[in-house]
Amino acid sequence: MKKTTLRAATTAAFLTAALTAGPLQADDHQLLIGSTSSASSHYGYFVAVTQIINDKLDGIDASVVETGATVDNLRRISRDQVDLGLVTTNIGYQAFAGQGEFSDRAVDSRLLWVYTVAPQNVVVRADAGLSALTDLEGQPFNPGIRGSATEKTTEAVFETLGIAPDYVRGSTSDIVDSIKDGRVEGYVKSGVGNKLDGSSMDIATFTEIEVLGLTGEQRATIEAEMPDVSVVGIPAGAADGIGAYDTWAFGVAVVARPGLDEETTYRITKAINETLEPQAAAFATLKGADIGEMTMKVGTQPLHAGALRYYREAGYEVPAKLIAD
Repeated sequence: MKKTTLRAATTAAFLTAALTAGPLQADDHQLLIGSTSSASSHYGYFVAVTQIINDKLDGIDASVVETGATVDNLRRISRDQVDLGLVTTNIGYQAFAGQGEFSDRAVDSRLLWVYTVAPQNVVVRADAGLSALTDLEGQPFNPGIRGSATEKTTEAVFETLGIAPDYVRGSTSDIVDSIKDGRVEGYVKSGVGNKLDGSSMDIATFTEIEVLGLTGEQRATIEAEMPDVSVVGIPAGAADGIGAYDTWAFGVAVVARPGLDEETTYRITKAINETLEPQAAAFATLKGADIGEMTMKVGTQPLHAGALRYYREAGYEVPAKLIAD
């Protein structure tokens, strides 16, 4: 095993040269990994990923790059400026399929693994008298923080389901206050694993809350018409008094440029799936997780050939949607 060479912070000169250069050659074995803001917990996760690659894989030298996250990483992948990058599975699918803001130019990136799932929880005041998603029709409701993946996905889901709330925009703190004083009936907020997030628990200290789930028919509609998102079942206990429910979700994943060689992506995918402890130390929701299972469950775009080979060898049943034509 080679000596660990963690290069979480590369020099400005190196990054400038790397990001303006042409495609990296596979036999150079120098990989750039696009992440997100260094202030994010996800950046810390990518530092751990880089360390695993450099520690476990002889002949590969990886560096993490601070970027603007999903869309920025996809643009850089399209220009061969990074080899791997963070994406949310919904936007990754849209880029691959040439949809949404990628309708003018699709970006062909290939999935390696999903490392966390973000259930989208519809949290409402219990005294609002809302028992189903359809009851949100015409009600003051926040679809997610302006500009967020949650907001865009919520609006797309409700449009698909034919539900039109009276959308109220604002920051998390503004919306939480508005729900507490009854000006807004509820909001959609990403969960933390199978638990509600801190802002939802804050609301619950002031007023009783409920979570509205998908009906079987709504679930089938989303699964049939929205291949960019997944539907997940949340067990009872997301918060005190909250029963089990189904909701939509997207994952946060690592993708690779399609031209990266199969053997390299195979070795990286294997090392990540089989070295969980340092990842869990950096990103707590990974404790006890099965990365391969998450990838099979919420992945939305085709696996890189090397990743596909690993998951098949490891005994996972790979869905057809993750296999390139």
